[in-house]
Amino acid sequence: MTLVEPSLRSARHRALIRPLFDDGVAVEICDPQGDPPAPFPEEAACLSPNAVAKRRREFAAGRAAAHQAMAMLGLTPSAIPVGPKRAPIWPPGLVGSISHCRSTAVAVAALPQQMRGLGVDVEEDTPLADDLIPQICRPAERLWLAQQTNPGQLAKVIFSAKEAAYKCQYRLSERFFGFDGMELEMRMAEDTDQISGQFSARFTADQLPFLTGDRIEGRFVIGEGLIATAAQLPQVR
Repeated sequence: MTLVEPSLRSARHRALIRPLFDDGVAVEICDPQGDPPAPFPEEAACLSPNAVAKRRREFAAGRAAAHQAMAMLGLTPSAIPVGPKRAPIWPPGLVGSISHCRSTAVAVAALPQQMRGLGVDVEEDTPLADDLIPQICRPAERLWLAQQTNPGQLAKVIFSAKEAAYKCQYRLSERFFGFDGMELEMRMAEDTDQISGQFSARFTADQLPFLTGDRIEGRFVIGEGLIATAAQLPQVR
């Protein structure tokens, strides 16, 4: 087994994820398998006293990536505590999203003049368990999966894309809903050496200010052992 230095792994992950987002969105990575900086005290206080070391490293890496994203936007890094509904509370004047898994943590941030919502999700590139597919995927999505040669892997993409789209809408709706609250249309990219493409997440019920049929657009990519998805709501010009 070849070991990869954390700095090199982070550079590869950033190169994979950066193209998923528009210009003006800061995309930063921190490796939880390295030695991430300690979070701000207000952030650390959000962790359970019983949190295991893995959870603490991933949390710290996610916050470190978020602080780096703030700095990339020319802002002074500040704390991102966890709200009563367990969602990150970004400082006023920032739109952002955080995700982490065993091998990476990513944060994205933008100014509200550019984005109304952002969502990012990263998962290990392993197939979604067969028994979970009916819980995650709506009938039309399962029909699409049945036509693919790698349905378990792409079911994991659908799971991740719904996570990213949910995060993207939450800043505006502050509403929780299940995986059946959105239906995805997947568009696979062609002539590429990676599995990648775009998705359109359609609301299946009103989640004000979003109405049934409203859509959030996103992108996905598989590479470097990861499934990464991005959802964006640009400001209306």
